[in-house]
This record gives sequence, C-alpha cells and structure tokens, in this order.
Amino acid sequence: MEDEHVCIDDLNQHLGSTTASFSSVFDGHGGTDAALFVRNNILRYIVDDSQFPMCVEKAIKSAFLRADYTFADDSSLDISSGTTVLTALMLGRTLIIANAGDCRAVLGRRGRAIEMSKDHKPNCTSERLRIEKLGGVIYDGYLNGQLSVSRALGDWHMKGPKGSACPLSPEPELQETNLTEEDEFLIMGCDGLWDVMSSQCAVTIVRKELMLHNDPERCSRELVREALKRNTCDNLTVIVVCFSQDPPPRIEIPQTRVRRSISLEGLNLLKGVLDGNS
Repeated sequence: MEDEHVCIDDLNQHLGSTTASFSSVFDGHGGTDAALFVRNNILRYIVDDSQFPMCVEKAIKSAFLRADYTFADDSSLDISSGTTVLTALMLGRTLIIANAGDCRAVLGRRGRAIEMSKDHKPNCTSERLRIEKLGGVIYDGYLNGQLSVSRALGDWHMKGPKGSACPLSPEPELQETNLTEEDEFLIMGCDGLWDVMSSQCAVTIVRKELMLHNDPERCSRELVREALKRNTCDNLTVIVVCFSQDPPPRIEIPQTRVRRSISLEGLNLLKGVLDGNS
C-alpha cells in the first residue's frame, strides 16, 4: 500500500476569512517516498506561491512543478519512486480540481455523476499524441514499457533535465466549477476504485448511503468494500466530501401512464449522454 491522502475541512487560518477546504489523493508506485513527500508539501507550496490567491490555477500548477523539482533534489529520498496527484481546493463555492495521473474526481449532482478530471492513461488519444510527439513510446498500454500512467510526480529515472519536456509529465490538468444547490458531494479515488466501478455507480452508492446515515466517512468505506467485492487488483483510497450538512433529498421521478423499467442509475446515465450531445 503506497497511497497517501489529505483531508483538511477548514483552511480559514491560512486564508483569512475565506471559507476553504482541501483534499487530495496520492497513488504512489515504486516506493513510498514520492507520495509521502508530495503529501507533506503540496498544500504549502500552493498557498505560499506568489500567484495565490489572485491566480489560483497558476499557483496550483506551479506548486505541482515545485514539488516535483524539490523532490528530485532531496538526496535522502528514492527519486525513482513516483506518485499520481489529485487535489480538490474549495474556496467559498468555487471548486478547483487538479489532476496528474489516473486518480479521478467525480461530482454528485442530484444523483448524476459529473467527472471533474480525466484519467491520464498512455493510450488516451490526447496523451498518446503528446507522448509520441516528445519521442516516447507505448508498449501494451505502458509508457516506455514501464509505467501505466502518462503523468506523475517523481519517477526521475524516466525524466530528462528539469524544465525539459518529456513524455512523463508532472503538469496537472485543472477543472473549475461554481457549485450550486444541486451539487451534493465529491468522490475522490485512486484507480483501484475506478478499475471495477463506473463513476455513475459510485455516485449512486454514495447518495444512497448518505440518505441512510449522512456520514461521508462511512460512504468511503462502503466504496472500498464494494471494490473489494468486485475483485479490484490495486490499492484503494477513497475520499467523500459533502457540500451540505443535510443528507441528499429524495429524487422524485414524474409518474406517467407509460410503465418504466429503467433504473435510477440508468436514467442518470441517459441524461448525461443527452446533455453531452446537446
């Protein structure tokens, strides 16, 4: 188990009067040094950046690169170890997701799954084109035949000089959204969860559990148990962040004369497809 995570519900002491929280998941590989180092430093690098809080997205990107470079300079650590990094910073009602790797953040919006990050797998079309442009190759889904992700911090045995473009990138992709009353919770998990479960399935499970007991920590454990039942073959780390102290309300499905046989999960999947084509 080489995963790490961070959950800080109250960042007010660091950010003045702004209501803020921070959560992060780190899926380590090749040892624990990279995941531990980034876990212990990434938030400090974000808030200490000269561009924070005026340009939060630039500060986050700079923090990822700073963490990667500083890790490489620490002679006491195994710099061939690596980690994926997924962070969620909430400032007021603004949610900013940053991701480098194949962990995933999924928003639960009135029962619908809204993916807030993209899995950085070498075979992903945009990642494959970037990798090949920089001289990298993909063997059986692995970057240079070694790594199953195309973005990560650490892994300095696979990178060139600092600042040079290389197939394995530490740069995160960011997605920002302004939360509404329909946005109920956020699920953050490493690929051990998503290998055996769809984003919509996870949202359906969490929403059902929250309506029963309204405890996000129990929801995280339930997702882990369900992934184990489905025979996941990887590490499991899951965080559930709720945006309200109240449990989600029941979703009323309008009754019609036509008999329905579609499940609520299937209905939400259909809505997502229709919205994506609109």
